[in-house]
Amino acid sequence: MFATVTRSEGALLSTHTSIDADTVWELVVARAAQTPDFILITDENDRTLTCAQYRHAAERAAAGFYAEGVRPGDTVAWQLPTWIETIVLLGALARLGVRQVPVLPVYRDRELGFCLVQTGASLLCVPATWRGVDYAAMAARVAEALPGLEVRVCDRSLPDGDPATLPAPPAADTTRDVRWIYYTSGTTADPKGAQHTDHSSIAAGKAFCVRQHVRFADRFGMAFPFTHVGGLNNLLAGLREGMGLVCVEAFDPAMSAAVFTKNHVTLVGGAPAFYLSFIELQRKNPGVSVLPEVRFMSGGGAPMPPEMHLEVKREIGGLGIGHGWGMTESCITAINDPTDTDEHLMYTSGRAVLGMEIKAVLPDGSTAAAGVDGEMRVRGDSVMVGYLDPALNADAFDADGWFRTGDIGHLDVDGYVVITGRMKDIIIRKGENISAKEIEDLLYAHPKVIDAAVIGLPDRDRGEMVCAVVECRDGNDPLTEAELAQYCNDAQIMRQKIPERLEVVDTLPRNATGKILKHELRARYSARP
Repeated sequence: MFATVTRSEGALLSTHTSIDADTVWELVVARAAQTPDFILITDENDRTLTCAQYRHAAERAAAGFYAEGVRPGDTVAWQLPTWIETIVLLGALARLGVRQVPVLPVYRDRELGFCLVQTGASLLCVPATWRGVDYAAMAARVAEALPGLEVRVCDRSLPDGDPATLPAPPAADTTRDVRWIYYTSGTTADPKGAQHTDHSSIAAGKAFCVRQHVRFADRFGMAFPFTHVGGLNNLLAGLREGMGLVCVEAFDPAMSAAVFTKNHVTLVGGAPAFYLSFIELQRKNPGVSVLPEVRFMSGGGAPMPPEMHLEVKREIGGLGIGHGWGMTESCITAINDPTDTDEHLMYTSGRAVLGMEIKAVLPDGSTAAAGVDGEMRVRGDSVMVGYLDPALNADAFDADGWFRTGDIGHLDVDGYVVITGRMKDIIIRKGENISAKEIEDLLYAHPKVIDAAVIGLPDRDRGEMVCAVVECRDGNDPLTEAELAQYCNDAQIMRQKIPERLEVVDTLPRNATGKILKHELRARYSARP
């Protein structure tokens, strides 16, 4: 099924055009017809699939699932690493027209069980074991309490069948049907299932291609879990534009950089935690870029310190970071154009992408003027149709259909998004609202600090105190409270914003997409004086 890596795609340029389609499967078929020999997927073991091979593999796997009883309209969950077979499985289930529930590999019994109960999945696909976790045993435990749930172990293998036995593919008039349920990371409560259609997913992939100037035969380095909504969005971007995906099953900075370099990666996706890892790798390997062909890095998922863009541009090379803003519920909502000014790339998350609208809303419900902070709300083609639990939708959407993101920020006079914090991430100290992100951006620029999280802790006299939790470059020379105070004073920030408490950690806790788990930090340090 797998081919050998070649560099012959240039010969296909004369036949290439961008592809628009109504369904995911239509996109797979159209790309295979237009550029059958283009290498769509490559992994760290040099295995590849061309566009034609991807369609063929997906059809055979779809037939295999169909022979095992999977039918159009069923709900199938899969908790798999970023393997080529995982991407084929997605295509196979799209061919069958089932509702897919990708589950992050970090989920354990409680979270996995919650997702399966809520979606009513009839089939769960898992690896036997991966990275020391017995997924087959976990799936069996969860299935004991869910009569009717079948578990299938897919260790780099999928069922195989004759495509001639398949029913007709999903029709274009079903594109508004829910085909995808992606769960939020569940960092503070039960995960929430965001329902997406083929339409919203394809729109997100197209918007990414347009704003970030994706070119035919670009190579996109994917180091984040494919089960994240960005996995689907980037696959669809690749199918639309003829962009190859270079995947690693688990992120390791040195290994990932080596794989990306070997396979001529031009774009790298991820979140600030991934950018930071590549910057630190570059500093250990001065003189030669660790990502020599990368044109720019691209992603979102968490706030980015402004200095990070310049560090990538100056130390690794290329155009820096085209950082964006989005969420599981709305995919990529805003993102920078890589040709934007350094100021925009450093201090904003770009403009609304194709098909999306963004506004900031004041507490009285009116729209904020340019430069005035409010709650960020969005609507448009890439927004989910709603949460799987309908009880959550009344609070999630306003009367005009705008999704309430929970982020605080504003649009500048040119329409660029500036996120200043989370509604739940504002520290209220003696009645003064303090943005955690403002202090985090300041601390990130300290020479001793790798990364920082700022949290509010309960305090009898202040209401909340400001606590900085930092990772330091040298464990033998950590940041001290005196240095922190002097640094903040030198930066001339308000005295009320200077952290009253400093905690130094070896590693900040993160979820699978690199987002810092502040609820864990609050729980840890609220219990300690």
